[in-house]
Amino acid sequence: MDTASIIVPLKQRLALELPGENAQRRFLAKPRTPINFPNTKADSIPSAVLILLFPKDNDVHFFLTERTHTVEFHKGQISLPGGAQEENESLEITAVRETHEEIGVEPTDVEIIGRLTPLFTPVTGFMIHPFIGFTKHRPETTIQKMEVASLHTVSLKEFLNDSCEKQEERTIRDIAVVVPFFQFTGVQVWGSTSMILSEFKSILQEALHAKNRN
Repeated sequence: MDTASIIVPLKQRLALELPGENAQRRFLAKPRTPINFPNTKADSIPSAVLILLFPKDNDVHFFLTERTHTVEFHKGQISLPGGAQEENESLEITAVRETHEEIGVEPTDVEIIGRLTPLFTPVTGFMIHPFIGFTKHRPETTIQKMEVASLHTVSLKEFLNDSCEKQEERTIRDIAVVVPFFQFTGVQVWGSTSMILSEFKSILQEALHAKNRN
């Protein structure tokens, strides 16, 4: 799989109706007892993340970051590059700017091809707007060490293999929770990032199916 062969069908699929919450909820953590959170969609903080596709080792990859324990939110979690929207900027610009600030990818190298369904995170109160972009070559990266502990790449070949989808029961804040997650090589992804990736995987599978059919 190469970037050129996937970008056109993926862009075409992103222009159609998105699978939305149905795809996201496949990776929603399910508590054994209901949890009430103080944050609401009406008061949510706009933010954006970027799934950045790029060629590597005869496949297409995307970045994931491991957040440090010094950041304000999502300490130590595996996330997509991104962050809160700043005043007078579009959410698309937010996604690209934050990717530059966190992992050093030059904004002029990134082409945005579409966006996924916004996802509200009641724990932190963010409304996350995911964007899909690509670079023609593997981008140069430099991590911002105050925010990013390490940088990982995941191939679409590994991502599309259903064996990476798992679940287990955990105790979070003294509550038993069934947690679906992606287990990639050396990195485990759950929570809001896994929900975003769940919708992306659904769209990617449909795009590839349409491409192969034609």
